[in-house]
Order: sequence, then C-alpha cells, then structure tokens
Amino acid sequence: MFLVKVRWLSAAALTLAHLAAAAQLPLDQARTEQVAVRLISDHVKVVPGQTVYLGLEQKIIPHWHTYWKNPGDSGTSTSIAWTLPAGVTTGAILWPAPSRFDIGPITNYGYADRVVLLTKLTVPGSQAIGSEIPVQAKASWLVCAESCFPQEATLRTTLAVAATASVHSEHKPVIDAALKQIPLAVDWQAVYLRQGDTLQARLTLPAQVGGTGAAAFARQHTLRFYPAQWGTVAHNAAQSFSLDGQQLTIALAAGETPPAHGSQVRGVLVAHEKTSSGGDGAIVHAVELGAGAAAPRPGKGAAPVPASSEGNITLWRALLLAFAGGVVLNLMPCVFPVLSIKALGLLKHSDLSGAQKRMQGVAYTAGVLVSFSLLALALIVIKSLGAQVGWGFQFQSPYFVLGVAYLIFVVGLSLSGVFALGGPANLGAGLASRNGYSGSFFTGVLATIVATPCTAPFMGAALGFALTQPSLVLWLVFIALGLGLALPYMLVSAWPALHRVLPKSGLWMERLKQALAFPMYAAAVWLVWVLAQQAGVNAVPLALGGMIMLALIAWLFDSTRNTSGARRLAANGVLLVATLATLGVSFQAVRLLAGSPAQVAQAGARQDWEAYSPPRLAELRQQGRPVFINLTAAWCITCLVNEKVALSKPAFKELLQEEGITYLKGDWTNQDARISALLKQYGRSGVPLYLFYPSGTGSEAHVLPQILTHDIVSLALRSK
Repeated sequence: MFLVKVRWLSAAALTLAHLAAAAQLPLDQARTEQVAVRLISDHVKVVPGQTVYLGLEQKIIPHWHTYWKNPGDSGTSTSIAWTLPAGVTTGAILWPAPSRFDIGPITNYGYADRVVLLTKLTVPGSQAIGSEIPVQAKASWLVCAESCFPQEATLRTTLAVAATASVHSEHKPVIDAALKQIPLAVDWQAVYLRQGDTLQARLTLPAQVGGTGAAAFARQHTLRFYPAQWGTVAHNAAQSFSLDGQQLTIALAAGETPPAHGSQVRGVLVAHEKTSSGGDGAIVHAVELGAGAAAPRPGKGAAPVPASSEGNITLWRALLLAFAGGVVLNLMPCVFPVLSIKALGLLKHSDLSGAQKRMQGVAYTAGVLVSFSLLALALIVIKSLGAQVGWGFQFQSPYFVLGVAYLIFVVGLSLSGVFALGGPANLGAGLASRNGYSGSFFTGVLATIVATPCTAPFMGAALGFALTQPSLVLWLVFIALGLGLALPYMLVSAWPALHRVLPKSGLWMERLKQALAFPMYAAAVWLVWVLAQQAGVNAVPLALGGMIMLALIAWLFDSTRNTSGARRLAANGVLLVATLATLGVSFQAVRLLAGSPAQVAQAGARQDWEAYSPPRLAELRQQGRPVFINLTAAWCITCLVNEKVALSKPAFKELLQEEGITYLKGDWTNQDARISALLKQYGRSGVPLYLFYPSGTGSEAHVLPQILTHDIVSLALRSK
C-alpha cells in the first residue's frame, strides 16, 4: 500500500522573521509557508434574525492542495470549529466542487490555488440592537504536495448589530463568486447498480442541463463524478460515461465499502471544459446528487459531528470529565483484579510510618501517570502517521493481549507462592528500593494496563475531545484521567485516620494473598477468550501451553534460588532462555493464526443482529427504518457487562421486534476503519458506543449512556 509521507511542522522550524510577520497580521488573517487564510463575511452590519455568509478563504502556493469533504485515498478534510455568543448558530461547510489530484496510485480530491469555504451564520431575533457579535473560527487543514503538513489557525472577526438596514462588506463580491462555485443540489433520480465487483451509477438527466440539451451537455464536456462518501468507489480508477436518451450511466470500480444495489447516489457530478490534452479544464457546471450528510473517511475525514451536548466541550470540561472518569474507573470490573494487589499493598504497609505510607501513594500515582503519559505518546505518534486510534486500541493487537495474559498469570503465580520476587505481597520488590516503592510503582503501571479495556461514565466525551486536539491537550486529558484513577489509593495512603484502622500483618495475610491470586487467574482466562476472538480457537491451547511453561519456569526459578554461585547463575541463564523461547514461539504462532481469517472464531452463529457497515446503515436510513447500533469489542469489559445486563435479555429482543428496529453490531475487537470512522463521527475514542436512530429519513441519532440497564435501553428505543 502506497503511503503518503506526513511531516509535522514544528514551531522551532519557523524563522524569527516569519514569526514577526505573522504577528503583524490582522486578527482575521493567518499565514503558513504554504497557505494564507482569512475569515471574511458578506456583511459588516446585520439585523436580528438575519442569515449571512462567512467564508474561510485559503490561498495556496503553486503545486500544493487542500482537501474536499471526501479527501479521497488519503488526506484530511478542512474543518472549522466556531466559537460564538449564545443564540448565534452556524451551519455546515458549503463545499465547492473539487478537483482531482493524482500522486502515483493515490488519488485525492481537493482544491489548489484558491478556495473559499462558506458557512451560513444566523443571528437570533433577540439579538440586542447596537451590540457586537464576536466570531472566532479555529480552522484546521492538511496541505499536501509530495509531503503533507497539518496546519491550523484561529481567526476572529466582529459583526455589528443594526436596528434596520444591514450593510454589505467589501468581501461580498468574493462571497458571491464563491456561492456560484457551490454545486447545485438536484433531485435527479440517481441509484447505484451493483453486481459483484461491477458498479454503475445510473442518472436520469432532465431535458435541459446547463442551458443545453442532455446529449449536447454530455458531448461537449468532460464529465467526472466525485463520491461524497469515502470507500464508495475506487478513487483512482477510470470512469466512463454513456448516454442513452436522458439516461446517463457512469461505469465505476467499487471501493472498500461499496454501496448496496439500488441505494441512492451521493456525490458531485462535474462538467469540465474539454481540453486538447484530454485533461480537466475549468469547471463549467456542477450538481450535487443525493444532497445530505456524507460519512467521513475511516481514519481520516472531516471533524467529528457532535451527537449530543457532550460534543460541545471545552478543555476545562474535558479535564473535569476525564478526572471523574478516572475515579469511576476504579469501580469498573476491569480494575478489580488489580484491587487484590492494592489491598495487599495497604496491608503490607500498615506498619510503616506516615511518611512512608504517603510515599507509597506517591510511587503508585507516579506509576499510573507515567503509564498514561506513555499511552498518550503512543496515540500521538500513531495519529501523526495518519491512523485512527482510540481508547483500548492496544487490545486490538493479539500480541498485546497474549502478553498481558501472560503477565497477569505470572502475577497470580507470585501471589499463590509458586515463586517470589522479594518480600510477600510485593511483586515489584525485586526491583524495589528499600521500602518497596518500585512495587507500588509497578502496581500503578499494571492498574493502567488492565483499566484500558473499560470505559467509565464521563470518559467517552473527554477522550473523544482529546483525540481531536493538539498533542499537549491530549496529554493533559490523559494526565487528568490518570489522576482520577490514582486518587482513591493516594487518599488512603495519605490519610492518617485510615492508617489506624488497617489490621496488623500476620500469618492470615499469607492466606489472603494466595486467595487474591484467583482474580488474576480469572483475568488471564478472560484474555485467552479475547485472543480466541482475534486469532481463532487454536490460539487457546497455544496460550494455555505457554502458561504451563511459564508456571514450570517460575517453579524452577524458586527451586534454584537457594543454590549458590555458578550453579544458580547457570540455572537463571537456562530459565531466561526458556522464557524468551516460550514468548518467541507463542508470538510467532499467534502471528500465523491471526493471519488466517478462516481460523478466527465466528461468535455470531445464531444472530439476532446484522453486522454494521456504512452501506447497510445508509440503506436503512434511506428507508426511514429505526436502527439501533452497538459498537463493541471482545476485550471491552464494559461492553460485555452491558451485553449481559441489557442487550442479551429476551425482553430486549422482544422490544426490537415490537418496535420494528434493526439491530446492527460493529465488532471492534480487531481494527476496523469503518467502526473507527463512526466512533470519530460521534466524538468518541473507543467502545462502547450505542446509537439509536428513530424512524424517519431525517431523524438524528440518540447517543445512549456507556453504562446500560434494560430500563435505559427500553426508554431510549421507545422514544420517537
């Protein structure tokens, strides 16, 4: 697969002269090395209740381009985040007809030289006369040639509110010209015809098109079709057009997510001037077919579409939600296995001084924060490479799942007394300082690892916000989440009144330590089940065999620890080689199993649901049928609990039948770009996500809470 190289512009790369020049620009303008942008309006004075046009003008240096709403094979659409006074609203971007850019086998859709992206702004009727409306637009775009640079700018302007007559601005001619470049929305009958890999778009043209007859129109111009949705057609494939009377047929190559047979065509049909070279000339006429919201490109695409009040979120609210979500995460089932280690740590530290106990809490918190920082760094790096990732993304790797299963199993062996690293109840003491602070640090690391398959209330909006923001903001949100996770243990370790109620250590503590190993074994069993969903049932004996080998190695390690000198050194060397061999063989076997789709377990042998796909959802929405979508994953414990509590009950199935609701399920156990795109569209970074579309072609999706009960689901699905 051809990869477009993406390089980030660093502030350090800008010259001092460039910075000085940028600082002198008006507030409504900004400039990078490739793009000059400005925010313009067709009015400087408005009246209450009036709708005006705002425009984001991009002037692009030669040989570079920005992107349309469907960027094509690569790239990211320009997005605008508006900050407006209460009551003032804006609509979606009005996209001019795009052009096509070919770089090797990659085809992109976008704009070169100059483009104006228009947005309607509506002033409320209650706006006070004589007031001013401050308008702020945070624009983000990707500009590319052979290399690509993500860029952004924050632009500001002000509209004055007059009593009676509005006043046009000097930019009105530019806005008017831009309006003429917006494709004309038409209601032509246009459907996809599909048979296997053969795909056609069939349109019924009106008698007159662009001021001429349909036949003359098709003959005198070069036609090109731009699909509104990513993956509908192969963007780099040739298109051919044939006209039979008023029936225009476009022969296309199906894309990665081809439309269903008979589904509505969505996209822009552009007529270019014919040129002697056979290339695309100036755009003469453009129409938009099936005008409506287009799905963003999986992993790329436009900015998220907020589906609830959580979509309009500020940094401070995101930090607060992340902190609250971290606190609640302590109560989620994924963190339960680590509670055993926390409990043992509290008991072990009952005889320590107050200062030492507080340092244990600091060490644990440091382990959590370092782990969350590394997780944030991984997300930042992966995002910079153009991939779509989210919370718990690492559990989509069968290697990571197997590795964590082995780690938790070994923790259980240590708690059971099969082997020991240092003192009792302190797995990390082998690396510890004198008071075992590294043991607490390791506990914080492990708590973070096992917390990522869970999504607590408040987390979804915060993490969805973070993944659309610059690197520093993403890191701050993850740090807030980590502080919330660490807070309960930190409070207990720092609160002297709680220290006095902790029991003294004794023989009973060893029995309790052994008993608390069983939650770890249960977690390892669950992870083996997750591995089976990713790599097939043959991965189960593989993982269990690896665990037997690790148990044998742990027993031999403990058996030889009292030997001396060269004998112990040799034994440790052999056991290290055996450990590395076990891990190497296990990971290599998983790689082979995961690469054989036929071996993957099929969990839905008896299904009352359909697999989610964008074409199927579009078909159901076009028919106006109610739809319930469940985005889940085998490694997501929150998802599994919701399934057990609310979504697998007979009452839920009866409710679906009673209300005529189609149930779509998207499985994100392994990476799926289509599910990633839907998560991003609703401002979420991971599963679970539950959506309900009421009946009607224009209905908006209702986003259900992340923790479900039958009553919550029943109330949502009965709403109209």
